[in-house]
Amino acid sequence: MGWKAAEKLIRHWKIVRGDNVMIIRGKDKGESGVIKRVIRSQNRVIVEGKNLVKKHIKAGPGHEGGIFTVEAPLHASNVQVIDPVTGKPCKVGIKYLEDGTKVRVSRGIGTSGSIIPRPEILKIRTTPRPTQPGPKDTPMEHVLEKTYDAKTGMGMPDL
Repeated sequence: MGWKAAEKLIRHWKIVRGDNVMIIRGKDKGESGVIKRVIRSQNRVIVEGKNLVKKHIKAGPGHEGGIFTVEAPLHASNVQVIDPVTGKPCKVGIKYLEDGTKVRVSRGIGTSGSIIPRPEILKIRTTPRPTQPGPKDTPMEHVLEKTYDAKTGMGMPDL
């Protein structure tokens, strides 16, 4: 990617995986679906079951070839989040509640201004956190070992 393309990357994404969106441009205009994947490096999203294209895949070891139908990415500007109250596409704004939590709200003409809930799929980790220390993890006795004393200066390297 060149520097010109890198300048145009979306810095603050308001569309996330699991959002219910409507396609506003392209061959599937007017249809709605759920965001399956967000490709931030290209400003694109993949919507489940939309923007289907035929892909010719050559046979190789372990898989057979043929013509497959796959979901192609859409540019992020061609989809809008659906307002949970009105069911119409809307812009997304950020608002802070009284308790300090950051929420997404619907913006634009004819929208309700209601809070857009965070999708449940984001709460599920794709790879679970390891419960047992691995071979490259630092042992706990080394972590808790005191190697420097601020009062005496013990542990400082001689420069």
